[in-house]
Amino acid sequence: MHTRQAAIHSEDHAASYYAASVNQRLALSRLEGEQVADVCIVGGGFSGLNTAIELAERGLSVVLLEAHRIGWGASGRNGGQLIRGVGHDVEQFQSIIGAEGVDELKRMGFEAVDIVRQRIERHAIDCDLTWGYCDLATKPRHVEGFDADYADLMRLGYPHPLRRVAKDAMREVIGSDRYVGGLVDMGSGHLHPLNLALGEAAAAQSLGVRLFEQSAVTRIDYGHEVRVHTAHGSVRAGQLVLACNAYLRGLNPELAGKVLPAGSYIIATEPLPEALAHELLPQNMAVCDQRVALDYFRLSADRRLLFGGACHYSGRDPQDIAAYMQPKMLEVFPQLRGIGIDFQWGGMIGIGANRLPQIGRLPDQPNVYYAQAYAGHGLNATHLAGRLLAEAISGQVQGRFDLFARVPHPTFPGGQRLRSPLLALGMLWYRLKDQF
Repeated sequence: MHTRQAAIHSEDHAASYYAASVNQRLALSRLEGEQVADVCIVGGGFSGLNTAIELAERGLSVVLLEAHRIGWGASGRNGGQLIRGVGHDVEQFQSIIGAEGVDELKRMGFEAVDIVRQRIERHAIDCDLTWGYCDLATKPRHVEGFDADYADLMRLGYPHPLRRVAKDAMREVIGSDRYVGGLVDMGSGHLHPLNLALGEAAAAQSLGVRLFEQSAVTRIDYGHEVRVHTAHGSVRAGQLVLACNAYLRGLNPELAGKVLPAGSYIIATEPLPEALAHELLPQNMAVCDQRVALDYFRLSADRRLLFGGACHYSGRDPQDIAAYMQPKMLEVFPQLRGIGIDFQWGGMIGIGANRLPQIGRLPDQPNVYYAQAYAGHGLNATHLAGRLLAEAISGQVQGRFDLFARVPHPTFPGGQRLRSPLLALGMLWYRLKDQF
């Protein structure tokens, strides 16, 4: 029996497992009247929250505006997988930033996870943080890629335990015969993302950040001083950060054109018996396969299987997420046949053409910064983005921010109407390649 389809685009949090298991609720008002700050941030997800925290820790005054609720978008809906890395195939940027720059990007991918750990520890955020992650291979070529990844991580001095898992040992990691190898990383893991977002919002408030919900931005007046308007108020600030990711849209059409909003969907089973949960994931790791149309899944703290994937580029959500996702889950775990699905939800992630997070400033407005397009690495990369933006805005460190800002990001072809259909056709080709 399936649950009722969750409302993906409601004003409140999606009807997800996360929303049903939050451990705190914030009482935040909408913006009324005028506020003045050093920095105004638009977007109440991980990018905006962590930029706010980092700026406040550096002594700047910050106002953050969220159109819906804190953690309403991908930050509060994602799979909860905390995985090292900031992009896909960062070697492709060597001609732009050099070999040393590529290595610095990789090391910042390690730092990104550590920022999350530090944030949780420093502010005592209860979000079910659990260490352990495994990349899953469905093809022998994926195993070859793991060997190369392992060697590269060793070269870079990765500070956490890693181990390759052969096909005949995969049952130690996952209760499925679908996979031919794995790469275990004990420096990555999983957590409850909405509880993390709400905990970080509380941390930001404790540092003096002024947070406003239900405060959609209606207009931005650019200039030496930026004025950001909502339906009931405005903010004057010397600097502006756009942290809206897949939901930027008309606020800055040129910047929004560099991000493709793609739908990703998750189902959560009923709580599983302890023996069955242990059979599925004996070491309680988060896992993800290597296909373009990938599956990602993990256990929750109350032993539900959270199974996600099915990235949609068409702009159309499935009529019934559970009916769409459950067969994919049963391909991996046929032993779950007959197990109920208690929650189903989805949302938009932001993907750039080159799969590297877009962190920079507007070329014609040097006091306007942005961070977007995390392509599935958002849980950790948003935290890094917050630090890099704060370093640049405060004038403390510029080089790390510049490393990202130097990488060009093409606009997706086809405009608003044709962009998603064109990309959907392209992804169909890659999904066909996954079969071989």
